[in-house]
Amino acid sequence: MPRDLYEILGVARNASPEEVKKAYRRLAKQYHPDANQGTEAEERIREINAAYAILSDPEKRARYDRYGMAGIDPQAGGFGGFNGGFSDLGEMFEEIFGAFTGQSTRRNSSSARRQPRAGRDIRYDMTLTFEEAIFGVTKDIEIMRLENCETCSGTGAEPGTAPRRCTECGGSGEVRQVRQTFLGSMVTVAACPRCSGTGEIIETPCQTCRGQGKVRRSRKISVTVPGGVDDSTRLRVVGEGEPGENGGPNGNVQVFFRVQPHEFFKRREFDIILDFKINVAQAALGATVNIPTVDGDEKLTIPAGTQSGKVFTLRGKGAPRIRGDGSSAGRGDQLVVVQVEVPTRLNAEQRKLFEELSRTFGDTSEPQRGGKGFFDRLADFFSGEGSRS
Repeated sequence: MPRDLYEILGVARNASPEEVKKAYRRLAKQYHPDANQGTEAEERIREINAAYAILSDPEKRARYDRYGMAGIDPQAGGFGGFNGGFSDLGEMFEEIFGAFTGQSTRRNSSSARRQPRAGRDIRYDMTLTFEEAIFGVTKDIEIMRLENCETCSGTGAEPGTAPRRCTECGGSGEVRQVRQTFLGSMVTVAACPRCSGTGEIIETPCQTCRGQGKVRRSRKISVTVPGGVDDSTRLRVVGEGEPGENGGPNGNVQVFFRVQPHEFFKRREFDIILDFKINVAQAALGATVNIPTVDGDEKLTIPAGTQSGKVFTLRGKGAPRIRGDGSSAGRGDQLVVVQVEVPTRLNAEQRKLFEELSRTFGDTSEPQRGGKGFFDRLADFFSGEGSRS
């Protein structure tokens, strides 16, 4: 199943069991065979059922959250042992769907099982600092993955022995069964229960892998993270996942990111936002101040009469813009939101100066007429209606 299970059901990773069940029921009704026809609907209902079978089980869901599909115990016969004689849940739901339509969807299941299949993907959660997410970083990570057993070369049989043809299915891996359904008797083709659909019996299992042909090992791989990633970015490391079947390609490692918050900076897509305090004298008279950026300090001229909430733009001081192919297309901006800080404590000299200044202004207190206030202007700016300086 190449897609994320939560994405298939359209729920968040922290969704409650009730939310998962509600999403499943909605989608199952939407893509039910009675309401939809065609291969696309068939594929969706198989995905939905398979995803729900895992996410509705607390133990399987916990393993999936931690290890991805690799955590659903492939050694137990596919998807944590919930195989019912099938090689995976997709195959099981093909059989169920065939019962709904009155057609056999597994006529060529034997040949299908022998066709090359890509290995499963592995999920890895990586934590980055704010600066690492901006500029990129190369990290060595450790993953657990299945690999072909070196002792038996993946056959599952002890060296010096070989698997033999299954006598129950004659090596086809399939047996014909008659099932009673609400449509009447139906002849179906199912995986052989004795050889689990492989067509072979291993009489002397390999002692290293216990006849599975694969063993779980820890591997270190190097991951190059491009600059500009954020919490919504997913990075695919090609070919480092589970091994493929029957000569198929390896799966991939899917890297999910969590970016730690910064002491000063906040991020909005590719722009970096900084709240910067100035005093009333700097706001009234103007000043040149040092503004911290991810590239180091930059000088910014504050013009006289600057109001609280004024936004200044430092071009090209934001995060790199990542294209779909992972390359960079320039950088965003840094937005400096000025906050004029009104002092709450004054010494005797400061109080005297402010009292003298107040007398020169006279009584200017009055309601604001028309126009937009500070919070209106700030809301306009972040909605894209305001202007930057």
